[in-house]
Amino acid sequence: MGTVERVFVAEAGSRPMRAVDEVRAVAGRGLEGDRYATRQGYWTDVDECQVTLIAGEDLDAISGVAVEDGQHRRNIVTRGVDLRALAGRAFQVGEATFAYDRPRPPCRYIESITEGGMTRALAARRGGICARVVESGVIRPGDEIDVLPADATATPAQPGPIHRLPNR
Repeated sequence: MGTVERVFVAEAGSRPMRAVDEVRAVAGRGLEGDRYATRQGYWTDVDECQVTLIAGEDLDAISGVAVEDGQHRRNIVTRGVDLRALAGRAFQVGEATFAYDRPRPPCRYIESITEGGMTRALAARRGGICARVVESGVIRPGDEIDVLPADATATPAQPGPIHRLPNR
């Protein structure tokens, strides 16, 4: 159905995203070495999102801000798949199985660690989605993305409790 174009992780919130040749998705946690799997993300305790995906086609439509090297702050760049059409579905990315969680609109914080205009560039339904890892496996650029049959489980492994923090 689609493919993985690039994969990014960041060790902690505010740290630059770095492209990787492969990463292991861990059920109920996220991507090994990424800020959300290690609970080091800026929004971890406020807005749990194990893995983020964004369409390469949406990134192609952005002008005026840099998004080529992970400035979009999303983990997996896809090509050839309508991410919003995955709502309510389980899907396979490489060796791992995911469940759609929700849309991932951009926040104002992204501009504080990238550049002005990033929030607006990723708005208009270009912010990608959040997904939960249901079954662990390795993901690499070039891997296929396949939607699983409707009767396949879309119930994700659940993370630990989320603690709400006061507004920052």
